[in-house]
Amino acid sequence: MKNIAILCSGGDVSGMNPALKHFVEYSLQKNLTPYFIYEGYEGLIDNKIKQASYCDVSGIINSGGTKIGSARSKRFMQKEYRDIAKKNLDALGIKMLIVLGGDGSFRGLDIFYKETGIKFCGIPATIDNDINATDYSLGVDTALNIIKTSIDAIRDTASSFKRAFVIETMGRNCGYLALVSHLTSGSELCLIPEKEYDLKSYEEDFKEQINNGRKYFIAIVSEGIKQDSSEIAQWFENKLGMESRVSILGHIQRGGNPSIYDRLMAYKFITHAVDGLLEGRDESVICYTKSGFEFNSIEEVTSKTKELDAELLSYLDKP
Repeated sequence: MKNIAILCSGGDVSGMNPALKHFVEYSLQKNLTPYFIYEGYEGLIDNKIKQASYCDVSGIINSGGTKIGSARSKRFMQKEYRDIAKKNLDALGIKMLIVLGGDGSFRGLDIFYKETGIKFCGIPATIDNDINATDYSLGVDTALNIIKTSIDAIRDTASSFKRAFVIETMGRNCGYLALVSHLTSGSELCLIPEKEYDLKSYEEDFKEQINNGRKYFIAIVSEGIKQDSSEIAQWFENKLGMESRVSILGHIQRGGNPSIYDRLMAYKFITHAVDGLLEGRDESVICYTKSGFEFNSIEEVTSKTKELDAELLSYLDKP
């Protein structure tokens, strides 16, 4: 039997545990021996590698986060530690790796493959959805649903107290979470890094809305914009005369019970990743687009910044 291992790298997402569950089940179905690497690349260096069985994944499909832990590893950037990682895999006869993570994790994998020949397949797993060449990353759907629930709850207070609420989402320099949440929540303002904005251009329109009876505002902003969320709140108070509050959703967006869609996509990502390795795809990232699942090279995935859907962006244009 061939040996195959999986690890999680970077930020955790809801969907990783369903992926781990299917990894074990599908590997055994394919006559492979599955191994878990605990705590990401750090665990790979520290030899925290254990054979996995059905017992290890029983009851985890409904849990957020990752049972095997995750980490960001500076040591893995150094060849001496990558050599140690290779020796740890060799000792267990592991020749194939699956990594759940982002583009930074994939760049490390690319170097590792070129040095060692350890075959790998990357699975995009980040709520930021900022990985080029894939329309969807594992964990995004759950994060969007958590944001939706939070916005709906905050709207109750905003309307009751006649306030403006500035709700900050994650996403680093990608405004995907904020943009989609804006379009699906009916918020009045959305600010993202990909779109230039001038708050002054909204003043006349918002004042008119207030005069016509609007009692509150919901503004959704991405953490990657140049202004602090508190400055946006001050703008509502100083220019529109409306009491304002800031709500930073933070890491609540990364956890929670995985949605049905993330569970299903975890299943599909793992199936394609394992099959790809067995079919001779030695270094790739399995991506999902409108055309379905497709394998891309590390270079294709990491060579450029992901661009948001032009149609979605166009909805932010003022009439």
